[in-house]
Amino acid sequence: MGEFGAIGRITARLPQGAPVLVGPGDDAAMISASDGRVVVSTDLLIEGRHFRRDWSSGYDVGRKAAAQNLADAAAMGAVPTALVVGLGLPADLPVEWLEALTDGLRDECALVGASVAGGDITRCPLVVMGVTVLGDLEGRAPVLRSGARPGQVVAVSGLLGYSAAGLAMLEKYGEDASGEVVEVHRRPRPPYAAGPEAARLGATAMLDVSDGLVQDLGHIAAASGVGIVLDPELLRADDAVARAAAEAGADPLDWVLAGGEDHALAAVFPSDICLTAGWNVAGRVVEGEGVQVAGRVAPSRGWDHFSPDMP
Repeated sequence: MGEFGAIGRITARLPQGAPVLVGPGDDAAMISASDGRVVVSTDLLIEGRHFRRDWSSGYDVGRKAAAQNLADAAAMGAVPTALVVGLGLPADLPVEWLEALTDGLRDECALVGASVAGGDITRCPLVVMGVTVLGDLEGRAPVLRSGARPGQVVAVSGLLGYSAAGLAMLEKYGEDASGEVVEVHRRPRPPYAAGPEAARLGATAMLDVSDGLVQDLGHIAAASGVGIVLDPELLRADDAVARAAAEAGADPLDWVLAGGEDHALAAVFPSDICLTAGWNVAGRVVEGEGVQVAGRVAPSRGWDHFSPDMP
């Protein structure tokens, strides 16, 4: 099919939303931002490191790649507007896999009204994806990691522990693994609307839980110069996670505290704010440093690509 044939197949499957003033076909895209500021984040996904083609379809990979980037924009309190995608692809990659990947990117973006506005493609021995998200704050101040203060509460929106549970099931059963936790591992379910909602409610700090709740909240604690205490009674594993843990012989709370790639949102709010149903209090901000889990030893780490302990 060739490079330009592949590009044609991709762009034909990508409708453009209103914020995209210039889409695929020129040297660069042009995206509108209502208040003149643009939130930008980028992620890299590498076959064998972030996904396996024998465990995930092209459509799954597209949904996952889009989700983890869209969640980063939401974690700043922004509404995602567009993605641009760089693709490295093996020459023998089936056309159907590429089309499914494109459809996955498109359909995940459609959940928030965003578009895939452009990108690049090259030959590579593995599937490699570099995805950049753009977001619109719509006049709001960005919610940073540095705004937590003692006396405030920590709350979480979204699923925790599901992706780690799904990975454990895939490692145990391979392609025969099934169930909700496996589905969430393949296609995360970030609570996109909760990010802008938190900003409107008055959140003072927020982030996307991509590397584990304890590790990621450690970034808020460090940036804000505070300590955080989590209450495990408020972080009970959902039934689907608990069942997977029983099969794997694991502690489900460890997955809730240290499992990554769920892309839930964790935020800090003044204690007098009445939170909406999508947010659940999980702990509090205190004087001090680091993250503690009341009544137990906190997991030493979440995911760190350059840790000597990581595969």
